[in-house]
Amino acid sequence: MTTALRFRNITASPDDPVETWPFEGILAAVERGTLPDWRRLAAAIRADPWGPVAQQVLEAVRLRHPYGTAELLEGVVSQARQLAADSERADVAAEVRDLVGRSGRSKQDFAERIGTSRSRLSTYMSGKVTPSAALMVRMRRVTRLAAGQPADKPGSVGRMIWK
Repeated sequence: MTTALRFRNITASPDDPVETWPFEGILAAVERGTLPDWRRLAAAIRADPWGPVAQQVLEAVRLRHPYGTAELLEGVVSQARQLAADSERADVAAEVRDLVGRSGRSKQDFAERIGTSRSRLSTYMSGKVTPSAALMVRMRRVTRLAAGQPADKPGSVGRMIWK
């Protein structure tokens, strides 16, 4: 890829993957780049919304607040993070539905066994609410027990209590 962007006093090239650019390269792209450069930054941000490129872009915007591009790039990071969070919430909901299904228990029974109500379980299954990590562990345990497997993995805290 050829770009009009030029880096000064750094060994990286604008043609290198943006993930390999040092902060000064990101800063140059934010300040002096053009639409193709910002698209490359946006693609790297979408791929890893909390990763180093996203962090460096936000830092560059905070330092220089370039007219016109600050809002654009902050919006790219914000949107990428929201899409990632929505996807993660959907993944958790799918896992909850899978665990309930594999347990062979009714939703009411499953909810009681994990210490919640059927309506709250429904919000977990739909993705409206994300369960805590502890509750996810509890759901996995209930599903393992229903399948006739040991309640806890060897070496887990639950087994250590009973020794």
